[in-house]
Amino acid sequence: MADLAATTGIEVPTGLFIGGEWTKGGAGLIGVTDPATEETIAEVADATAEDALDAVAAADAAAAGWAATAPRERAECLRRAWALMMERAEPLARLMTLENGKALPDARGELAYAAEFFRWYAEEAVRLDGSVLTAPSGANRILVVRQPVGVSVLITPWNFPAAMATRKIGPALAAGCTVVLKPAKETPLTALAVADILREAGVPDGVVNVITTSSASRFSQAVLGDPRVRKLSFTGSTEVGRVLLKAAADSVINCSMELGGNAPFLVFEDADIKAALDGAFLAKMRNGGEACTAANRFYVHEAVADEFTAAFAARLGALKVGPGLEPGTELGPLVNSDTRSKVASLVADAAAAGGRVLTGGAVPDRRGFFYAPTVLDNVTPGSGILNEEIFGPVAPIVRFSDEAQAIAWANDTEYGLVSYVYTRDLRRSLRVAEALESGMVGINRGVVSDPAAPFGGVKQSGLGREGGHDRLLEFTETKYIAVDW
Repeated sequence: MADLAATTGIEVPTGLFIGGEWTKGGAGLIGVTDPATEETIAEVADATAEDALDAVAAADAAAAGWAATAPRERAECLRRAWALMMERAEPLARLMTLENGKALPDARGELAYAAEFFRWYAEEAVRLDGSVLTAPSGANRILVVRQPVGVSVLITPWNFPAAMATRKIGPALAAGCTVVLKPAKETPLTALAVADILREAGVPDGVVNVITTSSASRFSQAVLGDPRVRKLSFTGSTEVGRVLLKAAADSVINCSMELGGNAPFLVFEDADIKAALDGAFLAKMRNGGEACTAANRFYVHEAVADEFTAAFAARLGALKVGPGLEPGTELGPLVNSDTRSKVASLVADAAAAGGRVLTGGAVPDRRGFFYAPTVLDNVTPGSGILNEEIFGPVAPIVRFSDEAQAIAWANDTEYGLVSYVYTRDLRRSLRVAEALESGMVGINRGVVSDPAAPFGGVKQSGLGREGGHDRLLEFTETKYIAVDW
C-alpha cells in the first residue's frame, strides 16, 4: 500500500471515530482504491451494526451539553476548523485526489468550497432567530423559538468527499445538533481527516462521530431504527433516497434528501457563445462530470448549434487525461469500473441511435478507470442518455428550434435539481427560469453552488435545502410557546 503521509503530507486516521476516540471496527477492514492505478492505498475500519449504535449513543450523550453550549462557542469551533482546513489545503486536496481520482485542480477547488461551509455556519450559528407577536385576539403572545432537532445521521457520497461532509456537519453543529457521519466506502479518508480537524478545533467528544462501513444497509437499518436518532440528511442517488425515506418513515425521522440530477443546459440563438462555452465547460467538466449539478443534456438552438458544438468538442478533446496528481492533468479517472461501464454503455446506446461522436467515445488503453471526454451531436430526443444521470465526462447535444420546445424537453425528466440558461435577453432568461422545473437555475453561469445559497431540487431530486440560512433551520424544530405577560 502507498505511504499516504509521504504522498499527501498529512497523517490520516483510519479507525472509527466514536465519542472522541479512534477505535477498530468489529467487521474488519475496508480497502480504499486509487482509481488512477486500481491499487489499494489504505485500509479503514469496517463497522458493525453495534459500532453504529455506539456512535448514536455517544452523540446522544453529548447532545444536551452541545445544545446548551453558547452559540458563539459553537461558532468558534467551526471557525477554527475552517482555519485548519485552509492551512492544510494542499495535503487534503492531494488526499482527495488519491481516493477519488479527481484532478488536483478540482480537488483544490473542492477543498476551498468545503472549508467555506465551516466559516459560513460559524457566522450563522449566532443568527438562529425566533419571533414574538401578539395573538390576533389579543389574549396572549405567540413566542416562537428554534431548538436543535437532535441526534443527526449524515450520509455522504463519494464524489465530493470533503464538501458533502462539511455541508452537513457545519449547519448541524451551528444549530446545536450532534452527528453521526457515514461517508461512502470509496472515499472515507477525507471524512476521517475532517473529523480529526474538528477534534483539534475543540469540538467536544461525542458531538461528531464517523462510521466507515462496507455495508450501507447494515448501518442505515441500525441507526434509523434507533429512537434516539431524530434527523437524517442524505446525499446520493434517488434510488437509495427512496429506500432511506421508507426506512425513516417507521420512526417519523425528519429527513433532508439531496438526490440525483439530470441538468439541462439551454443555449439560445442570441447567447454569447464564448460565455456559453466557458459555462458549459464548467457545468459539464467540474469534477470530471461526476456531480449531481453536472450539465447532463445540452439543448442548443439550431442557429448556433454548429458553432457551439464544434468549439465544445475541440475544447474537450484537447483535455489532458491522466492520474490526478500528475502535473498538468485536467481530467482524472472515474471513481470505479462500474461507473465507467455505465458511461460507456450510455454513449454506445446513443451512438447506435444516431448520435454522432465528435470526440472521445472510448475507454483509453491504460490502467485506471479512465473514460475519454466525449461530445455527441444530433442526439435523438428520448434517447436513454438523456434520461439518466451520466456521472461522467460526456456531453450529449440536442438541437432545438423554439423556446417552448426547449423548455418541454428540459422538463421531461423525473429530476429537477438545476438548470442552466444562456441568452442575452433578460426577459427571456427570467421567463425560462420560471418555467423550468428545477430548484436552482444558473443564468449565464455554469456554477450555482455557494455555501450562502439554498441548494436543492424539486420533483425526485430531493427534499429540503443545503446551504444558506435555510439549511440551519433544517437542523432545528420550531417550538411555539403561548404566554400572557
